[in-house]
Amino acid sequence: MAGRAWFPEALEGKLVVLRRHAPENLAAFRRWYSDAEVARLARYQETPMRVDEIERFFQVRALGDDSLTMAIHERATDRLVGTCSFSQVDGDNGSVMYHITIGEKDVWGRGFGTEATRLMLEHAFDTLGLHRVALTVFEFNERAIRAYLRCGFIVEGRAREAIWRDGRWWDEVGMSILATEWQARRHRASTDTPSRADASVPTSTGAAP
Repeated sequence: MAGRAWFPEALEGKLVVLRRHAPENLAAFRRWYSDAEVARLARYQETPMRVDEIERFFQVRALGDDSLTMAIHERATDRLVGTCSFSQVDGDNGSVMYHITIGEKDVWGRGFGTEATRLMLEHAFDTLGLHRVALTVFEFNERAIRAYLRCGFIVEGRAREAIWRDGRWWDEVGMSILATEWQARRHRASTDTPSRADASVPTSTGAAP
């Protein structure tokens, strides 16, 4: 379960389209990961990434084949707004770690990250046949936690007081979703009334890469 066979041509939703990263996306990475607000949600360190760190991260994570990384484009405009990926691929046990960053702050709260996450989960479980997708998120990133819960992730543990941020200690929250849980949610969604389905429309997300 490694290499380019993992990568779809595109994953399309109502709000976003996911595609492979192109080398020219480095400029967006430089802007996103040097921003203090994005870095606060995306890094264990309190300071933004240095330029050389961003360039190395882009080459390894966004363009490399060791992880499945997709660029998040706004469907209406094709604007690049973020990035999401599966890393730490365990083919024997069918598990991966999930990461997402919505780098363009003016689209925070519009549901782009939530839909991108759902598209990635659909690819993981329905196409790749994975068993488990896990992630970690900082306790103070409440928007991301709400989005993950909407997508079906379950809190399974905490690394207590693992992050020093804003003058206090915060937990790092571990979450995961299993293939059986994903399929059960899909079944429920297919039998929901329109009013219930409308109530679950996503609003926002953002999380550590």
